Amino acid sequence: MAKRRRLSKKGKKFFSLLSIIFITIIAIMISSNLGGEKTSTDTPKDKNKKKEEPKVEEKLKILDLESNTRPYAVMINNIKTVWGYQSSIQDAYMVYEIIVEGGYTRLMALFKDKSLDRLGSVRSSRHYFLDYALESDAIYVHFGWSPQAQSDMKKLGVNNINFMSYNGYTRDKSLGLASEHTAFTTTQDIMKGADYYGYSKTTDEKPLLDYSVKSVSLSNMEGVIPANKVFIEYSNSRSTSFEYDSVNKVYNRFQNNIIHKDYITGLQYTAKNIITYQVENYTISGDNKGRQTLENIGSGTGWYITEGYAVPITWEKSSRSSKTVYKYNDGTKIKVNDGNTYIQIQPTGKTLTIE
Repeated sequence: MAKRRRLSKKGKKFFSLLSIIFITIIAIMISSNLGGEKTSTDTPKDKNKKKEEPKVEEKLKILDLESNTRPYAVMINNIKTVWGYQSSIQDAYMVYEIIVEGGYTRLMALFKDKSLDRLGSVRSSRHYFLDYALESDAIYVHFGWSPQAQSDMKKLGVNNINFMSYNGYTRDKSLGLASEHTAFTTTQDIMKGADYYGYSKTTDEKPLLDYSVKSVSLSNMEGVIPANKVFIEYSNSRSTSFEYDSVNKVYNRFQNNIIHKDYITGLQYTAKNIITYQVENYTISGDNKGRQTLENIGSGTGWYITEGYAVPITWEKSSRSSKTVYKYNDGTKIKVNDGNTYIQIQPTGKTLTIE
């Protein structure tokens, strides 16, 4: 009997120890569930997964589509005398080149949301350039005008800044050129001119062209041809040409086979997009300067050129102030690549070579 009592005491101690251990484990579990960290249910595979980063929306670089700033269109001198002295044309989002008297051409460059300290040289207006300022609701900047342009500005209600009436320019006499080739302006001077005349500096008009953030490839389109070199004749004494730079995907610009470059940067002007078409021009009857007029209201055919290819297009302009509509041959509006555009309006019957 004495032996059984000793075993009983040991058993009691053993069971007491088990009870303490069990109670301790339960207490730890309760404490962990109430205030401790929750056990992760992630599998090793889940833990290795990276969180997806939010996609950044791509935006156009050539224009801010959310901006309602009104563009301004500047008449740019393009007589051979000033080649090499022209300034800031590369900052234009769109440039028109059209024939004027004497077989020369003149440029009209459109700018928006730019701050430029030297722009020009600025020359006088010709009436058909007004049509292309109006279709973009641009403030029109010029230094003098032809009689036709003067009359049409009043008839059409064109918001214009004429440096013959408003002193918004400086002359750079250091160039050693004749006085009429030396007038340069700035964005600040143009904006002051807009305030002086009470013009609105905002617009509800959408851009003339439909831009694409993603690259527009013409390579598989109907009627496509290679476009590594483009030659556009304006007269017996004037031509414009472009050569494709496949590395930078732009066209280098030449005038009479001479590099067309900027005075400030010394760099050659380039184009991302080229739109070219022909319209009839003729000398205005009785004009002693040989000034021209254009049959540019109506429709016709042309070419859209970008990134090494060209496709046939149509154009239509129903009135002087309406937007020119450019379409592919299937009737859909063209989309242009994100970059600047040269619109080359060429006289009918002159040579156009795309190769």
